[in-house]
Amino acid sequence: MAVSMASLSCKGLKIAPTNQPIAPFASGSVAGSGFLVPVPLKLRSISSISLKVQGTASPTAVEGGNSDTDTVPVPKVIIDQDSDPDATIVEITFGDRLGALLDTMNALKNLGLNVVKANVYLDASGKHNKFSITKASTGRKIDEPELLEAIRLTIINNMIEYHPEASSQLAMGATFGPEVPQEVDVDIATHVKVYDDGPDRSLLVVETVDRPGLLVDLVKIITDINIDVQSGEFDTEGLLAKAKFHVSYRGKPLIKPLQQVLANSLRYFLRRPSTEEDSY
Repeated sequence: MAVSMASLSCKGLKIAPTNQPIAPFASGSVAGSGFLVPVPLKLRSISSISLKVQGTASPTAVEGGNSDTDTVPVPKVIIDQDSDPDATIVEITFGDRLGALLDTMNALKNLGLNVVKANVYLDASGKHNKFSITKASTGRKIDEPELLEAIRLTIINNMIEYHPEASSQLAMGATFGPEVPQEVDVDIATHVKVYDDGPDRSLLVVETVDRPGLLVDLVKIITDINIDVQSGEFDTEGLLAKAKFHVSYRGKPLIKPLQQVLANSLRYFLRRPSTEEDSY
């Protein structure tokens, strides 16, 4: 019943073979993840950005903002494919510690992307940096899971580069940062649920321990059992990853037996212990 990633075309998401390069990268890699991540670039002006600031704080012209408070806030990176039909929305929050993130925008540009709009606003949880991004080659939103994951890892890498204290609050701090985060029990942290979501699709909700490559792996597991991923949202909240995918089977919602197959497949994959390739 499994299908090849190379031949699959999902509505809203096009799955590219994982052995294909997704974009030119600068040097630097994520150990064990299969992804190359750009190293921080020098600041350059970005003429295509319209930066609108709401609230009283003024972002600085460097990556770092306020880091004076003792309590380290929970970093959040949200990749939203639902809100805008023409662009992928990325939202980054780390209390009030982030500046204008010009280096992060340049790093995204180095992935072959355009940041077409940027907005900064404040609320009780801190400063939110929100970007609308598109592929430079097409002017459209990003629909390849591999590229979406590269965006996520790039943002987290840059956050830890300029705010090393964030590494203790991120699962990928063990890969990128100087401070190793505490371990989270994956069995306790993993939750998978499927809900009815209208006449032609279902809503899959997954929460688990974060790690590099997770977004791509989730999409592959879903599509390997012939379920289409239409759109969704992938959130990194500290040590956890939270995903919401709109899914369907042949243009219809998932029936209960198929919902159970999907949930069991994801639970098995997410909870199984990792095994080194050369250990058997």
